[in-house]
Amino acid sequence: MDAIIIRPAGAGDRSAVDALHEREWGGPYVVAHDTRYDLRTLPTLVAVDGAGTVVGALAHHGDGDGLEVVSVVAAMPGGGVGTALVAAATEVARAEGRARLWLVTTNDNLRALRFYQRRGLRLVRVDAGAVDRARRLKPTIPKVGEDGIPLHDELVLELRLTERD
Repeated sequence: MDAIIIRPAGAGDRSAVDALHEREWGGPYVVAHDTRYDLRTLPTLVAVDGAGTVVGALAHHGDGDGLEVVSVVAAMPGGGVGTALVAAATEVARAEGRARLWLVTTNDNLRALRFYQRRGLRLVRVDAGAVDRARRLKPTIPKVGEDGIPLHDELVLELRLTERD
């Protein structure tokens, strides 16, 4: 794979980022921890290959002491794009003086659990029934997720960037 460059998304990246979000989430909206996010309004990092093609995107926002990763999308999983995006988001969090990088995934997403834990994030909370509540805000969320696992709960993972007090 060509070298990947991570940079803040620019206006010229919008259609490529929107296409990734459409493919992954069915559009620009995601729901996590009872909050509906419009990914188009969030700061976004993009991964660009040697040909200048956007091959991944990570949308995030600051919340108190943390930087929340709201969405990570790679055009081709397994190529290092997600790893590069998470590393870049970690650097953004550190540069902003944040104590942690955190995110939410769903109980069915075993691939994400493996991915994030291998990058140092730890499971810190389970919100039982959060996905059931999220369907009120986004009815298109399926009832059954990856590997035929019923989709009900959110899992919160975090990477501590500073020692706890």
